[in-house]
This record gives sequence, C-alpha cells and structure tokens, in this order.
Amino acid sequence: MEIIHIHHPYEATRIPADKVVLVLGFFDGVHKGHQALIEKAKELSKEKNLKVAVMTFDPHPSVVFQKIDPEKMKYLSTLSIKEDLMAALGVEILYEVQFTSSFAKLTPEEFVEDYIIGLNAEHIVAGFDYTYGPKDIANMERLPGYAKGRFGISMIEKQTLNDEKISSTRIRLALDAGHLEEANRLLGYEYTMRGRVVHGDARGRTLGFPTANIQIEQGVHVPRIGVYAVKILVNRTWHHGMASIGYNVTFEADRPMTVEVYILDFDEDIYGEPVSVAWCHYLRDEIKFSGIEPLITQLKQDEVDTRAFFKK
Repeated sequence: MEIIHIHHPYEATRIPADKVVLVLGFFDGVHKGHQALIEKAKELSKEKNLKVAVMTFDPHPSVVFQKIDPEKMKYLSTLSIKEDLMAALGVEILYEVQFTSSFAKLTPEEFVEDYIIGLNAEHIVAGFDYTYGPKDIANMERLPGYAKGRFGISMIEKQTLNDEKISSTRIRLALDAGHLEEANRLLGYEYTMRGRVVHGDARGRTLGFPTANIQIEQGVHVPRIGVYAVKILVNRTWHHGMASIGYNVTFEADRPMTVEVYILDFDEDIYGEPVSVAWCHYLRDEIKFSGIEPLITQLKQDEVDTRAFFKK
C-alpha cells in the first residue's frame, strides 16, 4: 500500500496518475461500518478496473474546529494501526491529509476540485453522514450538484449491529464500560494498542506474577480501569496473558496509571521490545487489598479465569 502525506495546498505532481475509487471518511478504529465502505469500493474497483484509495485526516477535525488540545485527543486507532488495518483490507493508496485551518476553510466546491477531482477519483464511496464542510451545504445529498457528472457516487447507508448504528463513539462507550466483546464485534477485530516494554518497579516478580510494563502509544483510547484477559504480540508471536490497567492502589496513593501484562507460560527478558496488546475480555475492576496475601490470592484466581476464558 502506498501512503501519501498531503499538506494543503499540495503539489499535483505528488498525486499518482492512476484513476481510483476513492473512499472518504476519518476512519477512527476502521470498524465494521468503515469496512463496509471499503468492501463497496473494492467491488467497484473490480468492475471498473481502478485502484482503491482512501482519504483520511490527521489530526481529528475537532482539533481545529473545537480547538481541542491535540495531546488530549484519544483515538481508537493511531495512524500506524490505521495504516496496517487499511493495508490488510486491500487498500492500495492511503492519503493522509493534514487537517489544518487552511484545509478547514475550503468551500465544498474547492474540496471537490482539489480532493476528489484532484486525486483522480472516477468514483467515490462515503457514508450517508459524511460532510466536507458545513453540513447544511456540504453533505452527501448536495454532492451530485458539485460533482457535475464528473465522478460516480456511492452513498452507504447506516450500518447497524443489534439495531444500533456502528460508530466510533459507540465503541468508545463499550470500552469505557468494560464491554470488550461488544467493542470487538463492532470493530470486527480485537481492540489493539501498541507500545514498548519499559522498566517498572518489578513488584510483580516478588508476588510471583512478573509483568511487562507497557508504555503505550500516545493518543490511544485506553479501556476502563481493571483486569483483563488479553493477547500480546512479542517478536511476531501471540501469547495469552492477563493485563492490568490501573494505579496499583494497594501499595500507595497517587501513582500514575500503568498498563501491565502478565504473560502466561512465558519467561523471557523483553525490556525494550515493541509489543501489541489485544484486549479480549474484562475480568474485574481494580481493587485495593488489605495486604499482599489477599492480592496474591486474587491474582491466582485471575490467572484461572484468564486460562478458562481462552480455553473456551
């Protein structure tokens, strides 16, 4: 997959000459609703012998429109994960447009000229609620008027699960509630975060549960505080594990939040290694124990519950 970074205004020479089916959206999470758009684009690409291209933005438009601090934005998929998901879905060209104030000022006509016609789109695919400016004048119903017959348009209707719209907001709410199975059904894959193993306080080893302390990528939406059954990718191999998102409240107050994974049946030094953590099942909330012994007893039960989850 070819990745092209665009800053407005861009040089036309940077755009591939290939005619494309262009999919429009922000695609946070690249969930089942987004996947429906890409599948439609792939069908059209085969019919028309065109490449499949996707245009997304970085950062989220609300950073510009609502003046949100970019460091406070939390995404279901960082750019690196979004890129890998797009490639796995068969996208051939990914345009990553830097969402700036100058880009935000484009009129609907300018957007169509520069970012549909300019990207050599013969056909576009977008969701029913896609906008490219003020929603009263830059919605999907108005797009044919701006197109003037120069490209085809496929508008994908609302995608649902259990009669409710599949959306990034719904997935975030599920993650915040610890409803991992629902979030993963909406995503179409297990919610995954990336990071690197860093040194912690090594307390888990003294408890008989040595953990990998994960410094996760910045800007990631973290599931609710608690203990989980997870999978962790280390050196291209997936392992089962139990993970804690929390503040280690049993030992002291006002600690920073940590993400720690106890990898089942694993005994290797992996400090400094890049890892991916796939969140599978919420086991319990974080508990403040009266001492070490009750904590160890609970950790043993967590391991039993984790193994039982993966066994079933």
